[in-house]
Amino acid sequence: MCPPGYDRLRVETYRACTPITWRPRYPVGYSRTVTQAPKTAQAPTAAGGPTRIVVVGGVAGGMSCAARARRLDETAQITVLERGAFVSYASCGLPYHVGGEIEDTGRLLVQTPGSLRAALDLDVRTGHDVVALDPVRRTVTVRAAGGTSEVGFDALVLAVGACPVRPPIDGLDSPRVRTLRTVGDAVGLRRDIEDGARRALVLGAGFIGLEAAEALARRGLAVTVVELADHVLPPLEPELAHLVTTELRELGVNVRVGVGAAAIEQGVDEDVVVLTDGHRVPADLVVLSVGVRPDTAIVEAAGIACEAGAIIVDEHGRTSAPGVWAVGDATVSSDAVTGARRPVPLAGPANRAGRLVADDILRPGSARPISGPVGTAIVRVGRLTAAITGANRAALDRAGTPHRTLHLHPLQHAGYFPGADPIHLVVHVAQDGGRLLGAQAVGTDGVDRRIDVLATAIRAGLDAGDLIDLDLAYSPPYGQAKDAVNLAGMVATNVLDGTLRLWYSEDLPEVRETALVLDVRSTAEYTTGHLPGSLNVPHTELRARLDEVRGAAAGRPVRVLCASGVRSAIAHRVLAQSGFDSASLSGGMLTLRAVLGDAADDVLHVPAPSSCPSVPDTSTPGARRAFQP
Repeated sequence: MCPPGYDRLRVETYRACTPITWRPRYPVGYSRTVTQAPKTAQAPTAAGGPTRIVVVGGVAGGMSCAARARRLDETAQITVLERGAFVSYASCGLPYHVGGEIEDTGRLLVQTPGSLRAALDLDVRTGHDVVALDPVRRTVTVRAAGGTSEVGFDALVLAVGACPVRPPIDGLDSPRVRTLRTVGDAVGLRRDIEDGARRALVLGAGFIGLEAAEALARRGLAVTVVELADHVLPPLEPELAHLVTTELRELGVNVRVGVGAAAIEQGVDEDVVVLTDGHRVPADLVVLSVGVRPDTAIVEAAGIACEAGAIIVDEHGRTSAPGVWAVGDATVSSDAVTGARRPVPLAGPANRAGRLVADDILRPGSARPISGPVGTAIVRVGRLTAAITGANRAALDRAGTPHRTLHLHPLQHAGYFPGADPIHLVVHVAQDGGRLLGAQAVGTDGVDRRIDVLATAIRAGLDAGDLIDLDLAYSPPYGQAKDAVNLAGMVATNVLDGTLRLWYSEDLPEVRETALVLDVRSTAEYTTGHLPGSLNVPHTELRARLDEVRGAAAGRPVRVLCASGVRSAIAHRVLAQSGFDSASLSGGMLTLRAVLGDAADDVLHVPAPSSCPSVPDTSTPGARRAFQP
């Protein structure tokens, strides 16, 4: 039942309770109309028998497809062919098994062939490797312990997944080199630790690489992380990645970025990883986590259309071969924000796609299309959580999408409630219209909730103004009356309508040459580190000291900063309405320090201790509120 003030609008085949004055806006790659699959897409059945559905590969996409197919058709003959020993396991839980948080290996096994037979009457065959397929004859060739055989199908679903990238590094065949993709991999790493491994090197600082590094550090190993990109978690914006790097160092992890592995020298007691900058790192254990590639050799050999090694599918998961569908890490997806075409190796999209492919096989007239993923992902690193959704700056630049970027540091719940900590938030909105394009966050608490809300907003095509109007749960232990998401919408609309003008940390060299930097923090804060040559006028004194600012500027623009961007925005409004060419630093000193990274101490001036006034304690929420007006 719709609440008061709402009206039932029929949007094509979908009914929704929708505000009368609101009409949905859909992101690029998302269709407002539910496309009807042609009737011919339905799998023809074997003469006089049930539909034979063969699924190649289990885990996320394959098993969700098989389970859905059984719920739709009790008579279908459903066979799952899985190369490995486990068909349904918690692949995302593997690092936590290595780290000891999940002790029992059995807890990683979501289902077994026996449980799937009992619950869903599925014929699940582990240890069965599909080595060839014939779309014309509608057969797959399977190699198992008992030999090679053929299995026929009416509908074939390829959930072949991805395999680890193995770069051309001399010595990569060392027995000390491990991956972390399967239950067997996790068990092997635990065994290495129990056998006495004390030094580990992780090649690759993506999501899995960092989870592995944290797990190994938790087990007491000395860990080095090596990443070829210029910062850890390459999809994360650099200013947020710096916070993750700092946390890794707090865990005792040695972080090396901008370098790769040139060779692995195998030894009797240990290996030595030679880096591209000449450094040599001894290691008892090397975890290879430099990415994955679609495992599609048999698919391409069968003549099914692929793009850069990934299977091309339509909006229902159909491949170029009649009667053959594909889901998961091995398929090409169109990004919901930029339209970029690439595989998206995430469990959530694979699970959902598997379900929708089963619908298209058995209910082609009403099957919903598979939507383009927005790429929502999350990782824990020590005390911090880092999460992303939508496009980052690099993706938007590649797509040629004009956008504005916002940096915010709101508290995750009411400042007066114990435990208040900032969420470091980066939001990208379209320059024209303000549509939400992407968001990223790092913090100790509340990151997952905000990114999930923003991921939903991206999927719905909401713009900055819509974020202001979101009615989110509020109570002092959980949030603020102006939630971080609402605040992002407020800042974005201010930027888009010209109320707030921003400058960015990347502009610092030019700003120092051409403008007066006005620091509106308190005197105590100023002495903890400031830009040389900047003028300190606390924002509460600004109106009375405008002549002083005007004299110091001497006709130059004024570029304002504070701790987080809140007070500098207030100061900007004062200056702008007093005739100054003014702009506020996006994210304030918190973002500036993160952008400068390890160079911050060289750029910022900190007076000698004897000349510093007493600096107030900021360890309590009450004290922090003084810095968050």
